[in-house]
Amino acid sequence: MNEKAIEPSIWRRATVVLLGHGTEENAGSAGAVRLHVRWLREKRRFADVREAFWKQAPQVQDVLAELTAPVVFVVPLFMAEGYFAARVIPESLGLPTPTQPSPAWPRIRFGPDRTLVYCAPVGTHPRLMEVVLARAEGVVRAHPFPRLPRPDEISLFLAGHGTEREAQSRRSVEELAQRIAGLGRYACVGAVFLDEEPRIPACYERAVTRRMVVVPAFMSDGLHTMEDIPVLLGEPERVVKQRLESGQFPWRNPTERHGRWVWYTPALGSEPALQEIILERIREATEHLRPERRPS
Repeated sequence: MNEKAIEPSIWRRATVVLLGHGTEENAGSAGAVRLHVRWLREKRRFADVREAFWKQAPQVQDVLAELTAPVVFVVPLFMAEGYFAARVIPESLGLPTPTQPSPAWPRIRFGPDRTLVYCAPVGTHPRLMEVVLARAEGVVRAHPFPRLPRPDEISLFLAGHGTEREAQSRRSVEELAQRIAGLGRYACVGAVFLDEEPRIPACYERAVTRRMVVVPAFMSDGLHTMEDIPVLLGEPERVVKQRLESGQFPWRNPTERHGRWVWYTPALGSEPALQEIILERIREATEHLRPERRPS
C-alpha cells in the first residue's frame, strides 16, 4: 500500500487544532484561525477541526482536554520558530523541547490513548514566499495608481515584530525577505520591525523607488497590523481609528507619504495560498507517525 493510501486513513481518525496567538485586545486577531478552521472542516479530511489560542479563549490546553481522538495534530499559525511557538507552548503541552534548533520538527508525545503531534509553524514553510508575493501583487492590482506599476518599479518591505527574547523571530522575516530579493523581481526587498532596528519608518529611507508596498509579516489582522503599523507608516492615529470604527481597512491604498506612494496589505493569515501550506505541515508530521519512525 502506498503512502498516499495510508495518509487519509490516519487523517480520518485525527483531530486538527489550529493554534493562534490571540489577544483579548483585538477581536480581529482570531480571524485567520477561524477562517482556516472553516475551510478545513469543509474539506472533510479529518475527524474534527478545532480552533485554539494561547492568549484568548478557547485556550489550547482547554481544547486538548476535551478531545478524544487517538491522534491530534496541533498546527501553530505563527510566523517564526520563536519564543512562543518553539519554546513556551511546546513546554506547556509537555512536549520535548530540544536544546538545538530545527530540524527538530514535528514534536510528538506518544501516549497510551492519544498521540499529540505539534507541527512546525506555518510561517517558516518555504512556500510562505508565495503567500507574500500574492499579497504584494494583489494589493497593487486591486488599487492601480496612476497605472498598474511593474514589480521592478516597487520597493517591497516585510514588516515584522522582532523581539530581543528570541533571535529566530527576526531571522525568519529577514530570511523570507532575502529569498524574495533573490528572485530579482522587485527593485529592492527589505525587512523592518516593530521592536527592533531597522524600525518600520526606516522603510522610507531604504526604498529605492517612489512606489512602495509594505506587507505585514503577521498571521492575523490584530492590533499590530491594523493600528500600530499604519500609524508608524504615517497615518494619523485618529484617522486609523475612524476607519476601523466604520469597518474600513486602516490604510487607503495607495497613500502618499514622504514623497512615496505606499500600498499596505492585510496580514498573511487570510491569504488563500496559506491553506495548502497548512496541509503540507500536517503531511510532514504524518510521516513521523509511521511505525518505523516511532521510538522503540
